[in-house]
Amino acid sequence: MNARRIIATSAVAALGLGLAACSGSAAGGGEGGQATVANLAFNQGITHPQAQTMTELSDALDEETDGALTLEIFPDETLGDQAATIEQVQSGALPFAIVAGSLLENFSSDFSVVNLPYLYDSAEQQVEVLNDDEVMGDLYDSLLDSDIQVLTAYYGGVRNVYTSQGPVETPDDLAGQKIRVIPSDTNVEMMERMGGVGTPMAQGEVYTAIQSGVIDGGENNATIYANLSHDEIAPYYSYTEHLMMPDYLIVNPDFWAGLDEDVRATFEQLLDESLPREVELFQEAVDAATAEAEDAGAQFNEVDLDAFRDAVRPMHEDLLTSDVQQKVYDAILAAGE
Repeated sequence: MNARRIIATSAVAALGLGLAACSGSAAGGGEGGQATVANLAFNQGITHPQAQTMTELSDALDEETDGALTLEIFPDETLGDQAATIEQVQSGALPFAIVAGSLLENFSSDFSVVNLPYLYDSAEQQVEVLNDDEVMGDLYDSLLDSDIQVLTAYYGGVRNVYTSQGPVETPDDLAGQKIRVIPSDTNVEMMERMGGVGTPMAQGEVYTAIQSGVIDGGENNATIYANLSHDEIAPYYSYTEHLMMPDYLIVNPDFWAGLDEDVRATFEQLLDESLPREVELFQEAVDAATAEAEDAGAQFNEVDLDAFRDAVRPMHEDLLTSDVQQKVYDAILAAGE
């Protein structure tokens, strides 16, 4: 399986992106080459499976390029929330960022197709189809005019609802509850169809918002739920399994084009190899986080999945409004058969 690659046509070199990466004479950077340390923004902690994946990839990249390129990971929204880091990638102030798939809807509405609820059957299905250039090429290309280039789609876990108000078993149980969602029209509509009130909000604001009663809960995978201590203020975690939304490693197209061709090729190969590793790390993290949250007093419960699926099913038809979306949608369903 080949991870998604687009070689940008711009000829602007990485040297022109002085704010994006620190470059200097390379001790091991090849024959008279430059050693580049490229910053990568991430909104979760350094122990998150995607951060671990990037750390391992950076070590391998450093070794296999003789020090020509390594990544410096800035976790915990150090460089801003995900929306802010996308803007920095666009401007060239930041080479790389990992961002939630729903945020890319703000630049191309066609991205809503890959963020539909109850779309994927497994992590393996998701990473296979979303890293298939034949399927995703046109959709990813649509971002280049916005100075965003998608390098890889990663598995982002299965998202479930958690609240401070009690277990959720049916859509009726969410009536009137304000549930934080990632800022996108698709996510807001999804939560409304699930019975709640979709409330867009940056991740870093969620704990205080639940604690103060501004919102009643959120929806996310178990790793984030436990790692951000949301189990302390919203102890009811319900397996709605409504969303398996991808996360993307994005890069500034000019920075990418300015890298040496051999370095790009090595990077691409390592990204391909990182896909199953990231899925493995994610499942390990989910298991550990669930046990940790249970030990802290969180309650995990099953739900009426058919009721939630039926509630959001109209979105699958309503949001398929272009040939690009239909092609991607059909390929995803076919990959799950």
